[in-house]
Amino acid sequence: MKAHISLGCCILLALWGCSEPPQELSIGSGDRPSGEIFPANEEVLTLRPPANPDRNAYFGDLHVHTAYSFDAYVFGNTSMPDDAYRYAKGYPLDHPSGYRIQLQKPLDFYAVTDHAMFLGLVREAADTSTRFSQYPVAEPLHNINAWYNMNELSLGKRARNFATFLSATVAGMLDGSIDTAVTDAVTRSAWLDTIRAADEAYVPGSFTTFAAYEYTTSTDDMGNLHRNVIFRDTDKLPAVPFSRFNSQDPEGLWNWMDALRAEGIESLAIPHNSNGSNGQMFKLVDWAGNPMDDDYSTQRLRNEPLVEITQIKGTSDTHPLLSTNDEWANFEIAPYRVATTLYSEPAGGYVRDAYLRGLQLAAGGVVNPYTFGLIGSSDTHNSATAPEERTYFSKVGMLDGTAALRGSVPASFLSGAIAKWTAPDTVKEVDGKDYFAMSSFEYWSASGLAGVWAEENTRESIYAAFRRKETFATSGPRMKVRFFAGYDFSPHMLAGREVVSAAYAGGVAMGGDLQGEAGRQPGFLTWALADPDGAPLQRIQVIKGYLENGEHRERIYDVACSDGLVADPATGLCPDNDAAVNLADCSISAGVGASELQALWYDPDFDPAQEAFYYLRVLENPTCRWSTWDAIRAGVEPRSDLPKTIQERAWSSPIWYRPAGTGEITAPADPADAA
Repeated sequence: MKAHISLGCCILLALWGCSEPPQELSIGSGDRPSGEIFPANEEVLTLRPPANPDRNAYFGDLHVHTAYSFDAYVFGNTSMPDDAYRYAKGYPLDHPSGYRIQLQKPLDFYAVTDHAMFLGLVREAADTSTRFSQYPVAEPLHNINAWYNMNELSLGKRARNFATFLSATVAGMLDGSIDTAVTDAVTRSAWLDTIRAADEAYVPGSFTTFAAYEYTTSTDDMGNLHRNVIFRDTDKLPAVPFSRFNSQDPEGLWNWMDALRAEGIESLAIPHNSNGSNGQMFKLVDWAGNPMDDDYSTQRLRNEPLVEITQIKGTSDTHPLLSTNDEWANFEIAPYRVATTLYSEPAGGYVRDAYLRGLQLAAGGVVNPYTFGLIGSSDTHNSATAPEERTYFSKVGMLDGTAALRGSVPASFLSGAIAKWTAPDTVKEVDGKDYFAMSSFEYWSASGLAGVWAEENTRESIYAAFRRKETFATSGPRMKVRFFAGYDFSPHMLAGREVVSAAYAGGVAMGGDLQGEAGRQPGFLTWALADPDGAPLQRIQVIKGYLENGEHRERIYDVACSDGLVADPATGLCPDNDAAVNLADCSISAGVGASELQALWYDPDFDPAQEAFYYLRVLENPTCRWSTWDAIRAGVEPRSDLPKTIQERAWSSPIWYRPAGTGEITAPADPADAA
């Protein structure tokens, strides 16, 4: 009994800081180390989930701007990369317009991609304690996030000051009145902090981050050519990121990336907003206007294996003018060049058209430069992705942080009258009511997310998925999509427990090439799982593209229909499942649609001698668009010139069919493997 009492006293004394136990306590015996009370617990906990050879679906955002981006800071965003990563993990964040925002469920991976051009510089200009803030060009931005008011006049003043700052700073850097050593030091500091934040937020097996940034360039006519650059590792990185200040030509970026790769620094670039490129993103000639050759194509493939198909500034799958027989083509079309109200030419600016152009180039004997996979992301400038229609808060901080400012509800009488008097171009009349038209905000989308199939949630595994293009995109919901092609698939596979293992073993996954085999037709294994927090699925579609007598051709096949429906053999499309939306409260039809769809499909128009691409498009039942949700909350009618409902969707990366006897020169899945 005495020993038990002494042991208890020892523990209590230890808790209160006592370093020596009472002398009468002596429990050590046998071969235990001197002073040991209890044997050490040698049980090992496995906290990191084991790798899954059949791969898991992970969702993330590879396009996120924080206060280090020159435009985001002017939009009122003072959140830093650390804040962005906390938000992605599920923590709340303060929106620049004064309310809190939070994801319904955390993401699996995230990348802060601040603009390399002017990186950290506007934030530095606003801080009057810094050296750069002493330059005259910085004065209009002093303490900019302290003096603003939430009204249209204040927002207009911010925009004017910002535009003046950009042009004046570039002029000062060129004429020497601004010391570029000062601006370079700001960029270096911000870049190092971005890398540090990514490393500190990275939790292998649970949450993955990447060191990344945006290369922001355009054509002289404002055709968008922006790319996000994602680095595989953080143990060795460039001292400063490559920007438009280094080259307006994206081929200069690829040369820089290749030079870094030779030093062991691996990266990839992801073009975005091709819809706003004025047809310049997927041209048939290079930057200088010369015909593309194999060297150009292989360099582009090596550095740009992925394209961002959907984001807040619109979706770039296809356009009604390009796909006249696709009734679902008119989805979240943003018709303007980025940061303008200038019309953007569709041809050369959309993904499906790019795939067809790639076949055209290949038919002419040039390596196809457009065999890229697909992701979605947000392009948020609030540090926080906004992929949900119901809780959408748009992307440019206080400029569109309210329903009135983003044009989904009428302006107040007073602010509308002031705006019409001071800046009539900022007001648009619809149904006899005034709406703000400060930009093209009403055409923006609650989109999107990047999906990958990877063995585990780590940089190595997710980056490898990027490289092999086993990726998919969604317009916001977390739908899971699988797509395989092979010659030995059979219907009984769909009922088997090892269907995924069998598909990997006997075929190719999305993003891959399927080589033709004489006398054999491939089967395509398609599968989609609804977001448990989203709407049910309506259909799985296969999009096919090919050339016929040198002309672009595309076909749409509904390969899986919900509610027991069967595609019409004449049209290849599912009958409507009659899913509806109640616009009074945005409720949707109950008991209609599917939680899961799958099918083994054979192309009824298959030509073994014809090169083609195939990708999936998965459609949900209709739901309310974000602008309708805004109107309902405000107690007003939705705008008649905007879609009231949408059908959220997902897209797989394609599978390319290569006829027997032909091959395709492509970049290796990971360029480092070619060394």
